[in-house]
Amino acid sequence: MPKNDAFEGNAILACLTGKERLLALEGGALVDIKLRESIYQPEERIEEAYFPLSAVLSVVARMKDGAMIEIGTVGREGTSAVPLLMGAETSANESFCQVPGQAWKMPASTFRSLLGKSQPFREFLNRYLQAYVNMLGQFAACNRLHSVYERCARWLLMTGDRVGGNEFPLTHEFLAIMLGSRRSGVTVAAAILQNAGFIHYKHGTMTILDRAGLEATTCECYKITTEQFGDALSVRATAKELSGRERARPTSGNGPRRRTSG
Repeated sequence: MPKNDAFEGNAILACLTGKERLLALEGGALVDIKLRESIYQPEERIEEAYFPLSAVLSVVARMKDGAMIEIGTVGREGTSAVPLLMGAETSANESFCQVPGQAWKMPASTFRSLLGKSQPFREFLNRYLQAYVNMLGQFAACNRLHSVYERCARWLLMTGDRVGGNEFPLTHEFLAIMLGSRRSGVTVAAAILQNAGFIHYKHGTMTILDRAGLEATTCECYKITTEQFGDALSVRATAKELSGRERARPTSGNGPRRRTSG
């Protein structure tokens, strides 16, 4: 993929133009991220910012006994640099690759430079940050109040949205970690979804066969979360189209909104 074209695969990078885009191009690199590759570790200095193109990143909270649960996820709508955006150099949480793929990586110093030089970049990141924080709150409520069956459907739908397709690598063990549930419970939930014809799982590959069925099965958290990110998360819109609409619209207190018909 040509470097410049890669920027159209991430909603935030797509807003960069002129000298700011050139700075991001010269200061970064297109990289392939492997499954479970570390993005940053708890309390360690964050040296790079990642902007996923086809990869999906997880942010997890890890307990003293080693147990962990996903508290956030980042795809082509966003960036791993939320701690940097908020002025921090470290994070209490851990981030690693959830679905392997490509991302644009840039040094933290380049990211901070862009924040100071590009107003559209900062404004878009601010809108993304609010949507991201709202997502964290929704995930917290979902993990406490909804069944593993509903949460499993939500996680599969959101991952499918972020990879821009209906097939991605996944194991029951990894899904259990992401949902903070026992593997046996996740296996039963996935079996129910497969028997209903909504998904197909074989040899570590998950395929979504019926998105409408999954959407009818999941809790309200899927719709609420996707509406926060709007077209940036939708598989039916490109980052370039979103960026053009966002630059043409006044800054608001909400994240990017879904395009309306007509």
